[in-house]
Amino acid sequence: MEMNLLLAYIGIGIMVGLSGIGSAFGVTIAGNAAIGALKKVDGAFGNFLVLTALPGTQGLYGFAGYFMFQSIFNVLDSSITAIQAAAVLGSGIALGVVALFSAIRQGQVCANGIAAIGQGHKVFGNTLILAVFPELYAIVALAATFLMGQALAA
Repeated sequence: MEMNLLLAYIGIGIMVGLSGIGSAFGVTIAGNAAIGALKKVDGAFGNFLVLTALPGTQGLYGFAGYFMFQSIFNVLDSSITAIQAAAVLGSGIALGVVALFSAIRQGQVCANGIAAIGQGHKVFGNTLILAVFPELYAIVALAATFLMGQALAA
């Protein structure tokens, strides 16, 4: 039983760790672009702040996945079965990897929008729309994590 719980917590660690790393990279990519663009357009800080913060949501999805398994589905205890542990591990890997790449790529989309705004183009709204697409896949991975957890709790 302890080995099952260990396996599940490895999955949780991967989920939270990779999603957080992705968000850290994503917000840094966008933040660096914002600092450069502020040199040209200092009145656009509010827009830059929103675009810089967007990739941070994937890190929250990793934490939400952990919260679901711990508090909603209540499977992270000593009675966890091998199948439940494998599902938590699989969910953790899936959500962690998807959130990692989603956040980084979203940060790149936002950085390009920030650079364009810094050059005088009015693309804030368009950038927000385009930045949603990488985020969508992290949301799908979180939904899959929820469905796996729901199946375990049934």
